[in-house]
Amino acid sequence: MNITLEQAEKMIAAAKTKATELGAKMNISVVDGGANILAFARMDGAWLGSADISLKKAKTARFFDMNTGIIGSLSQPGGSLYNIEHSNGGLITFPGGVPVINVSGEIIGAIGVSGSSVENDHLVATAGATAI
Repeated sequence: MNITLEQAEKMIAAAKTKATELGAKMNISVVDGGANILAFARMDGAWLGSADISLKKAKTARFFDMNTGIIGSLSQPGGSLYNIEHSNGGLITFPGGVPVINVSGEIIGAIGVSGSSVENDHLVATAGATAI
């Protein structure tokens, strides 16, 4: 099962609303169950470099079916996933990528957000992920 375009658009709208509440300008990427980009939005004035980061956060969350912040904690020196960020063409292992789970509990894709502090990125991604 995959995220539909309609669901992805709802996720982006919810993420943009949360970003606006936080006073942040974000890049927001949604990937389907196969980690293929389904939808993207770059808010006016968002950092150009964050577009790629948002997509990599979404892909990382889907590749490993966990929040990117969790992967980050596991990838520290001495951790079980140390250096994982060098795999899969480059991963992002700090907060802002969140798997998307449907009502049946299945992971159907992920959202990645970048453009502010990692704490804000995570809050905005979570707002988007829970919008479907």
